[in-house]
Amino acid sequence: MSNATPLAIALLAAELVPAAAFAFAGKRVASAIAGIPTALRVLLPGLLALAYAPVAASRHIFRWDWLVLYTLLPVVIAWLLLRAAHADPDQRGNWRDAVVLLTLGLAVDLRWFDPAWPVGLEGLGKLLLVDAGLYGFLGVRQLNNVGFDFRLHWSDWKTGLRELVFFAPVVILLGLALGFIHPHREMPSLAGAVLRWLEIFVFITIPEELFFRGWVQNLLERRIGRYGGLVLASILFGLSHFNKRNPSGQHFNWHYVLLASVAGMFYGRAWYERRRLPASTITHTFVDWLWSWWF
Repeated sequence: MSNATPLAIALLAAELVPAAAFAFAGKRVASAIAGIPTALRVLLPGLLALAYAPVAASRHIFRWDWLVLYTLLPVVIAWLLLRAAHADPDQRGNWRDAVVLLTLGLAVDLRWFDPAWPVGLEGLGKLLLVDAGLYGFLGVRQLNNVGFDFRLHWSDWKTGLRELVFFAPVVILLGLALGFIHPHREMPSLAGAVLRWLEIFVFITIPEELFFRGWVQNLLERRIGRYGGLVLASILFGLSHFNKRNPSGQHFNWHYVLLASVAGMFYGRAWYERRRLPASTITHTFVDWLWSWWF
């Protein structure tokens, strides 16, 4: 997040609170939400819109329609997932889950809501959607086997680094063959390397792994089996990169789609082993981190 001000940093910290609560005390948070009266439980995430108003007003781009959208969207997500929980108590997957995932995924990937935010602070809007999704799927829907528990275990590192070792020769050979990656030397300082790793881990790979492994793959495999869910979720993950890293101006970056789809297979394997997002997030973070320095 660039162009940060003290206000933006304060709002970022505030938006990280719900995510951290689910990451480190998920069961207790979900239990507390379940005890809230139904109407209030559905309306409560509308408060997430409070993150939009001050930062937009401070840059003189505040609009009431954006405030209404950011108030209503989390409420609608909570309502849909409450209905899904009632209609699908066995958690096999419901059309309402698909509607919520499609809305969140397209909103982020196509940057639908970026114009609401000051330039450089669009990440605040994406984090708001992550909070809305966490509240809906973990707090209201009470979806199981997501693995959003970031009290790290040794097994997370073991699994994550193993999949990195398996994936590295595949992506390097395929990337070089496609002309998509170009090795270069850029030796970062130790402090810079650590900070970059943490930035990728928190702001890029945790949200992506939560969406594609914890929600999409998790729900798909209940309908089409373990391997079908893994493959389809990986393809969807790849397709979400169609407009990324595209300096040539192509409308569809198929090189990136192919490589990201292959990567998704290894991230999905890491998540599935113990159904823990930290494992796949570690693999994903190291891939992006190494790429940022040496490819």
